[in-house]
Amino acid sequence: MARKSAIPPSYYGEPHKFDPTFRGPVRHRGCTDVLCCVIFVIIILGYIVLGTVAWMHGDPRKVVYPTDSHGQFCGQQGTPNAKKAILFYFNILQCANPTVLINLQCPTTQLCVSKCPDRFATYIDMQLHYRRNKSYWEYYKQFCKPDFKNPDKAFSQVLRDEDCPSMIVPSRPFLQRCFPDFITRNGTLTVANQTSFKDGHGEIRSVVDLRDAANKVTAMQQGTKSGITSLLDAKEVGIKIFEDYASSWFWILIGLVISMLVSLIFILLLRFTAGVLFWMVIFGVIAAVGYGIWHCYWEYSSLQGKPDSDITISDIGFQTDFRVYLQLRQTWFIFMISLAVIEAIVILVLIFLRNRVRIAIALLKEGSKAIGCIMTTLFYPIITFLLLALCIAYWAVTAVFLASSGDAVYKVMSTLPNCKYTNLTCDPETFSQSNVTTLCPGSQCTFAFYGGESLYHRYIFVLQLCNLLVFLWLVNFTIALGQCTLAGAFASYYWALRKPADIPAYPLGSSFGRALRYHTGSLAFGALILSIVQFIRIILEYLDHKLKGAHNACTRFLLCCLKCCFWCLEHFIRFMNRNAYIMISIYGKNFCASARDAFFLLMRNVMRVAVLDKVTDFLLFLGKLLISGSVGVLAFFFFTRQIPVIQEEVPSLNYYWVPLLTVIFGSYMIAHGFFNVYAMCVDTLFLCFLLDLEKNDGSVSRPYYMASSLRDILNKRNRKRPDEKKKGRKQKK
Repeated sequence: MARKSAIPPSYYGEPHKFDPTFRGPVRHRGCTDVLCCVIFVIIILGYIVLGTVAWMHGDPRKVVYPTDSHGQFCGQQGTPNAKKAILFYFNILQCANPTVLINLQCPTTQLCVSKCPDRFATYIDMQLHYRRNKSYWEYYKQFCKPDFKNPDKAFSQVLRDEDCPSMIVPSRPFLQRCFPDFITRNGTLTVANQTSFKDGHGEIRSVVDLRDAANKVTAMQQGTKSGITSLLDAKEVGIKIFEDYASSWFWILIGLVISMLVSLIFILLLRFTAGVLFWMVIFGVIAAVGYGIWHCYWEYSSLQGKPDSDITISDIGFQTDFRVYLQLRQTWFIFMISLAVIEAIVILVLIFLRNRVRIAIALLKEGSKAIGCIMTTLFYPIITFLLLALCIAYWAVTAVFLASSGDAVYKVMSTLPNCKYTNLTCDPETFSQSNVTTLCPGSQCTFAFYGGESLYHRYIFVLQLCNLLVFLWLVNFTIALGQCTLAGAFASYYWALRKPADIPAYPLGSSFGRALRYHTGSLAFGALILSIVQFIRIILEYLDHKLKGAHNACTRFLLCCLKCCFWCLEHFIRFMNRNAYIMISIYGKNFCASARDAFFLLMRNVMRVAVLDKVTDFLLFLGKLLISGSVGVLAFFFFTRQIPVIQEEVPSLNYYWVPLLTVIFGSYMIAHGFFNVYAMCVDTLFLCFLLDLEKNDGSVSRPYYMASSLRDILNKRNRKRPDEKKKGRKQKK
């Protein structure tokens, strides 16, 4: 008596029934998820409005140009600062004050200059020498306010009126700001070969004080704890990398073109090599694991009788030097048992799932045939890339304009810790007449940031979040449109009884038109679900970044669990959306119905799904590594001048690894784009294959649409019609 299944057939839905009118993707279909389509269109229009409003209120110059104490841009054309593109701090030592990281502003006058000072000097020394040598004043006044022309003015009054800096130090521009020119020699930090200097008040100060102040300013500008010295070194490396790109871009482009051609050829040849390649890899893995078992046994035997080799791992406890464990017999015994278990699992899987592995390989071959019949699908990723580039550009521009919205806001900055006016809003025009300067000597009314008090300015952060969410929605919609389009084209191939004669004309264009005309709402619905999960993940990553210094273990653990759960949820939704789009392209139903049908269909064939998914992913990943690795090896020999024929053509480089890594990464991304089409093809053919098994039985009225190789693996046959049988007999005679 046959054993009954623990799960009734209806638990995962009823199998699809035969439909005599079905001939592939349904042609006559209606619009699906219309409400979501309307909402999607309204959101896009609102997104355009948001970008327009941000464009009206924002000013990217606030991001590009540094701003002096009066809110004027340094280096802006058409202003008095057109030739003064660098920001100079009157007294950078005051930037070491702890209030810098609180108020995000250095409490000293900031002025736009054309170049940074290249020597140590003080205002007092300038007054002592300028009468004998006017060049002292001519040089020093470059760093004073433009309208100040009285070098005889008392030093105390100059500082009170903020006319000139009390001192200048040798500096160089970085981030369009003058920072001390630090040089480390023999482990000693120096500026212009000096380890100390005189400040504007006659005191001897160490250059370490300058470094601390510069570090505070750099942290304020970059939002990090990086030191100014390391950032200056990073700038020099960046300049060299830019030079390498400028001299090698042509050869990088050639390398990427080669990788594109290799990817194309690899996909076309995969139909003949998929089986051989897979079995070679499988037997290679079996042989490698077998060698590992033998090596572990050899090490285990060779340690027999050696002193201290029989000590257990628990006896020696945790050791930072891993080599200690390799001197123990127990370690090699554990390795040997683990590898033996892996070897047994691989062999048992091959024995009991060999037919399903053969189905996966046959589908890979059939995918190559489908792409060969519809070659235009290989170039569809270009459309997806252009649409994604448009989305990214619009999001970035909108984010910059939103961030630069607002008017100049000035705040009181004071070096005194008990000044009650610190960080209050002020007016630079009337600040000198206010009582703040009397109660808080040395305080400044300094430009702080751009902002405002209107409703728009108060909700800038909320608008930035909306900008991010809509951006994710548009990106996922673009990807969904590509998947649905490719699925419709490959489904047209599968459901053609006579291939390629019965394949409809322009299958890719027809599928794109159907997806955009009838299923925009369904694609937007699936994209919205995925975007919300991604948006939550980004917020969790932001919170995790902010809580890195927290010592609350419970909070950290909870956040880690949430991140893990949403990561799994995102990947599950990606998988389900992909299969739902395939069902939408075939039957034209709404998103929820298509997702349900796809889920039940996959669950009714769960073992085939698991094997196919892993086999396909492994083979395609192997192909990506093969292409990027081979092109990378070729690029390595070229950029290291090891190819004698074209040795003279190699450009001079600071770092040969810059173009090399660019070629390897670019080759991998190009191969990823081509193989994504291939993966979508295999997934579509697989769902069609499962539908074919449920709908048809190989009879004359219900023939199988699958390829003959798949029918042979499953021992399925299409019965011939009577006229075909007679024709076959005549041909034999």
